[in-house]
This record gives sequence, structure tokens and C-alpha cells, in this order.
Amino acid sequence: MPHHIYEKIELTGSSTLSSDDAIANAIASASKTHHNLRWFEVVESRGHVVDGTVAHWQVTIKVGFTRT
Repeated sequence: MPHHIYEKIELTGSSTLSSDDAIANAIASASKTHHNLRWFEVVESRGHVVDGTVAHWQVTIKVGFTRT
């Protein structure tokens, strides 16, 4: 079995829909410039509240990918 070397980047995705959508947006953006994405971990989650409801989600993630 080959050994893998991973690199990590940290990104913050945002969405007006949900925290899951914010994560998906960050991963979609990363996949445009980084290949072989393998995993992510949530580092921080926060939101913006307007008139008592969540108006905007921001989720910071670390994304791991293998070198080619």
C-alpha cells in the first residue's frame, strides 16, 4: 500500500441557506484549484443574526488533499 503525504488548507465558506451549504461552497471552490481532496474538518461555525433569525452562515474548515 502506498504511503500518502497530505497538505491542508484552511477555508471559510459562507451561505444564506445553511452551515452544510457553506461547507459545500468552500469545498467546491477549493476543488477548482486543488486536486485530490480527501477530507475536511470543521474548525469554527458562526452566523449572522438579523431580526431574530439566522441570516448568514460562515463555516471555517480545514481541507486535506494528497500531493500528485
